Amino acid sequence: MAKVTQLIHNYLRHSKRFPHVFCPGCGHGIVLGSLIRSVHSLGLAKDDVVLVAGIGCSGRIPVYVDFNSVHTTHGRALTFATGIKMANPRLTVIVIMGDGDALSIGGNHLIHAARRNIGLAALVLNNHIYGMTGGQSSCTTPLGSYSTTTPFGQLEEEFDISRVAKVCGSSFVARTTVMQARHMDKMISTAITHPGFGMVEIISPCHTQFGRKNRFKTSVDMYRWLQKKSVSLDKFQELPPEKRKDAVVTGIFEQKDCIGLEEKHARMRRELRGET
Repeated sequence: MAKVTQLIHNYLRHSKRFPHVFCPGCGHGIVLGSLIRSVHSLGLAKDDVVLVAGIGCSGRIPVYVDFNSVHTTHGRALTFATGIKMANPRLTVIVIMGDGDALSIGGNHLIHAARRNIGLAALVLNNHIYGMTGGQSSCTTPLGSYSTTTPFGQLEEEFDISRVAKVCGSSFVARTTVMQARHMDKMISTAITHPGFGMVEIISPCHTQFGRKNRFKTSVDMYRWLQKKSVSLDKFQELPPEKRKDAVVTGIFEQKDCIGLEEKHARMRRELRGET
């Protein structure tokens, strides 16, 4: 235990920002631990890692880690990250966004980052709600769910984040949950090392703004529900149609070998210089 604690502290900023700002029962702290384990397992130097985040609860994660970090404007994390990666391709650039930040406010940026297949690892923490700004519905709030802006139930169909990323050209797409720590570690590590754009959707419950309005008495109830509903892609494909409803499907949805945009630019520059 002492070694684990020391490991974690090696990657944290020594400041007065602890205990963290996340609400009791929030899954974002679990993601923070998984991110640290993933970076450590890959042997990445802290100075070679850049963590870019937008606005929202997930945007607080870079505050705690001792990496190069950039806290950007709402919905624009991927644009800043694109500039960083193109300017210095040797850096490992990881982008952390919430579902509202990534798809509601920044949807066009996600679409084009996936289309360009630029070498970023994008972690989208999906809690199905705008958590920090008051519990408004987002583009991933499930149909029929309640929020401060849908007090009689959500009437709009929600986005499937992983499907959007896959259709738009991301070369690595996966979904995991905070109830599957080891699986989450593996998915994040794979997204970081995979050439091109790697997107991991992480289901992270928000009891404060979503759970309480949707008949979850405690955060523990939300985690039990998530554990019950989570099913691997292989097992999901074996289920009959009537048992697929409300399933949280986890696993890898896309994994193909495609070089990133930054590498294409590097090759073009070498060709123009007559170096190849």
